[in-house]
Amino acid sequence: MRRFYSSPENFTKEIVTLSLEETRHLRDVLRLREDEKVLVFDGKGKEFLCEIVSISKKETSLRIIEEISPKSPESDLNLTLAVSLLKGEKFDLVIQKAVELGVTKFIPIITKRCDVKLKENDKKLERWRKIILESSKQCGRAKLMEIESPINFETLIEESASIQLFYECFLLFSEKNGEVFSKIKSFPKITAIIGSEGGWDDSEIDLAQKNRVQVITLGGRILRAETAAIAIPTLLQNHFGDLT
Repeated sequence: MRRFYSSPENFTKEIVTLSLEETRHLRDVLRLREDEKVLVFDGKGKEFLCEIVSISKKETSLRIIEEISPKSPESDLNLTLAVSLLKGEKFDLVIQKAVELGVTKFIPIITKRCDVKLKENDKKLERWRKIILESSKQCGRAKLMEIESPINFETLIEESASIQLFYECFLLFSEKNGEVFSKIKSFPKITAIIGSEGGWDDSEIDLAQKNRVQVITLGGRILRAETAAIAIPTLLQNHFGDLT
């Protein structure tokens, strides 16, 4: 059954309306008509079985039949993935897979060896949000993964130092100078930090360690940045989340 997104403010007790963009997809691409049934989720974790009532040029009105359980439930692990900016479509792929793997929040970071330069009025954040929405539709999640504007690595580490670490764990994954994966303790919230294609600068690893960020090395195995950004949340969800 086709899935659509509508923000919470577009829901009433009995009716939900779809935006212009979603309406165009419903009407012009999928060629759906009145009385057909579809699924609509609100991006906050709720999903509904609905029936199309009317389709206009700018919006679609649907009758809410019942609330249903999303096909892809949210993990008990609150997982944040902080990844250094990557070139081209690699970063888009990482964002897409992060949604599929149940990541709660995504933070693009700028590191010393990051060779991606952000321009003024860059529309990357807008594109990333579209990727998150489309991936959520496809994989069955009803809660949209949060994504922040890119921040410097140093800023992320400074913020980690101010957080109470008894409920949140910060992990920096490095090809060297780290502990084994089994040393990671279970926390309700984990932030995994992954570097650029050029790896970490020694000063960045030192800064992380000085601020109580645990450095982890995956058995000496060398992974491409985009591979690590997919493999690491998979491992964390398997050990501490709902991926069995």
